[in-house]
Amino acid sequence: MPNVDRLTGRCACGRVSYAAEGPFRDGLACHCETCRRQSGHFIVATAVEPGKLDVTEAGELAWYQATPEARRGFCRKCGSLLFWEPKERTHTAIMLGSVDDPGDISLIGHIFVREKGAYYEIADGLPQRDTE
Repeated sequence: MPNVDRLTGRCACGRVSYAAEGPFRDGLACHCETCRRQSGHFIVATAVEPGKLDVTEAGELAWYQATPEARRGFCRKCGSLLFWEPKERTHTAIMLGSVDDPGDISLIGHIFVREKGAYYEIADGLPQRDTE
């Protein structure tokens, strides 16, 4: 587990910002078709427990029910993908690309690799799974 107590971040236009209190999970790269289509590539996210995330300008944060199992949070103005939450709300995933300074959070593996794009290879030697 990373040694990071607090993360801050924002969308591209700055309208939605957030602060989160740890503990945080190290980063997982998701290669599922939904992540690829929404982000233009794969995503990498950390995760935080429920109630540990404070969003500024929450009225600018929109949620999209991407699958029956999960929803994705993004800025209404610029479209930046910021969060992912499972239906059970057991945690909130935070897109590491939106974080100001990830500290020592590092990439620990890849999920949904069976759905990855045919145009790239995963060659970093980290664990790969076909599911979450």
